[in-house]
Amino acid sequence: MTDGSGVENFSEKAFYLSEFSGRTLGMAAGATVLEPSVSLAGVLKDLERNRTRVVLLSPDSDALADLLGAPPLDAAAPRLEGRVWRALRDRASVGVMLAAADAFPERCCDASLSLALGKLVWLDPGGGLAGAGGVRRSFVDIEALQRLLEAGTLNEDPARRHLLLEIERALRGGLGAVNLCTPEGLADELFTYAGSGTLFTRKRYVVVRRLGLDDYDAADPLIARGVAEGYLAPRSPEAVDRVLASGFGAFVEGSHLAGIGALLEHRDAGAAEIVSLYTLTRFIGEGVGGHLVQFALERARERGFAYVFACTASDRVVSFFQRSGFREAGSEDVPEAKWRDYDPERRARVRCLRFDLG
Repeated sequence: MTDGSGVENFSEKAFYLSEFSGRTLGMAAGATVLEPSVSLAGVLKDLERNRTRVVLLSPDSDALADLLGAPPLDAAAPRLEGRVWRALRDRASVGVMLAAADAFPERCCDASLSLALGKLVWLDPGGGLAGAGGVRRSFVDIEALQRLLEAGTLNEDPARRHLLLEIERALRGGLGAVNLCTPEGLADELFTYAGSGTLFTRKRYVVVRRLGLDDYDAADPLIARGVAEGYLAPRSPEAVDRVLASGFGAFVEGSHLAGIGALLEHRDAGAAEIVSLYTLTRFIGEGVGGHLVQFALERARERGFAYVFACTASDRVVSFFQRSGFREAGSEDVPEAKWRDYDPERRARVRCLRFDLG
């Protein structure tokens, strides 16, 4: 249940650009972050071609002017909202100069809330938030951030804690999401599944729901990745269509597909099968796979099935299902229809897991 194979049947960048098209993104960059600005300049050009507007917040007036080719607006002047709106009618990116570099996090939070930005990308040399063992935390919702702050986990670096407190304030004030990453990692954070930093969200960051027609373009390539890696069984186009029609996905920020699965019915045997369960690398450790399995079990209960099963040739996936309460079963403990036209070579390697709903 990982990606990493390099299989790319569609452009991840194009997928994310479609999400940003017609929107306004905020970006925050401290006094020393805008130089050098090569990576940021490239991203701004991509966003401009995509019809995405950018409000760049910084205390560095000269660097803003050099980067954007126009004098920045002064955040302290009256009617900031109207001035930003009018400036964005003439150009794709507008700089906003925030005085007092030492109070930049507070001023940036205030400006973001005043402008009612939906998303803020915070560029910081420290990059995203790290968890135990230095492993990056890809996603943190507001309640998890509050727990970290209250536990004193982030006390070792006062400046870092200060920044995270302002991110929490921005989220509680109505900002939908804040990305925290290095300037060099900006393109990866915005345009790839893997990302480079941490996404902070106001709402619960993972929501599982049934796949809709508009989700198929993103779900189909994920199935292909899983097949290429050997985690998922190859399927004909007709079988893939059945998976998509019975599929469900874990979505981050309401639209970014983090993982998929499907529940196929074996009505005559009173069983349902979890198939094509696949989670992108960035979301491993975020509980996405568990959310998908719980969603499948709940749907199976609602539909009156006696048990749910899954089959895999991966020891790692076997362990995952066992942690989710499944027990290993023999091939005779799942519906006989499962094995019709099944590849004999793969069947010799596959292991079955079963969860009795009772």
